[in-house]
Amino acid sequence: MAEQRKNIKLMIKYGLGPLVFCILALSIYHQVQRQPDWENSFQKIGQGLSGDGAWSLIAVFLLMFVNWGIEARKWQLALKNLQTISFFRSFKAVFTGTTMAFFTPNRIGEYFGRILFIKEGSRLQAISLTIVCSIAQLMVTVIGGVAGFIFFKRHLAAQGLADASTLFWLQIVYYIALLGALILTLLYFRLSWLVKLARKITPLAGYLRYVNVLESFHATLLIRILSLSFARYIIFLLQYFILFRVFDVDLNWMQNFWVVSVMFVVLSIAPTIAFITDLGIRAKASIELVQFFSSNVVGILATSLSIWLINLVIPALIGSLMILGFKFRDNFRFF
Repeated sequence: MAEQRKNIKLMIKYGLGPLVFCILALSIYHQVQRQPDWENSFQKIGQGLSGDGAWSLIAVFLLMFVNWGIEARKWQLALKNLQTISFFRSFKAVFTGTTMAFFTPNRIGEYFGRILFIKEGSRLQAISLTIVCSIAQLMVTVIGGVAGFIFFKRHLAAQGLADASTLFWLQIVYYIALLGALILTLLYFRLSWLVKLARKITPLAGYLRYVNVLESFHATLLIRILSLSFARYIIFLLQYFILFRVFDVDLNWMQNFWVVSVMFVVLSIAPTIAFITDLGIRAKASIELVQFFSSNVVGILATSLSIWLINLVIPALIGSLMILGFKFRDNFRFF
């Protein structure tokens, strides 16, 4: 039995990392192949790296570390009543989660990647805390999208760029997003109330031990997490603005803010199988929305591809290396 457990440990230790890396590489390859006009997009990116835009691309790359660093701080704050972890360990967990999220539907693998760095017995509780961080980010995204929809609809109507049917459906989506923002806000600031409500529902009683930790969230902590989510949101917008300028997509700051805000809502609610569709949806959403302000389709695609590579592919590759260095104990269990 001891020999069998040792062999299993060796298989996990030396096999999981390379397997994840291979699946990741295959996923990247397939998604790039499905990117519209990907050859010209890479050519455009190459021109940006060799020209005056090189420093701008470097700035966007460095902002990626700031972005994920803020997310690591969010997670560290959320976990503080469950387990004290260092910022560096939280940072590694976030990158590992990005790796696992890359090829799982709707990024659900992110939760399982992060809990590798949580002590045994607390991992399911950590998932519920991670969901709180996700709700905060989604809430900022949807609220920003609601504001974006208002501007976008008014612009299309004023310029005569959309017919009555298109404006009608934009109005419908706006009301759905507004309702979503209200529901998310209510849920986010009433976490303890939800736990108390769950206690009254008998079938849920057996699972309460995994969510009781949510009662430790107080208003100050929730606002800090929400503020960090907003900081990440601004960084995303700034990255898009910089790259649009590098690739000659003619949007001013306000147009960038509102259009990208709408695009984020579309990307956040569109169900995806990341292995197949994630990059394609990003490219399609970018073209459909930004083309109302710029006809530079290649530049739009280059921006979408660059954002995907910098914010998702590179962190996922870094996370796969961290999985390679993760030390699995003999009695390691996911939960």
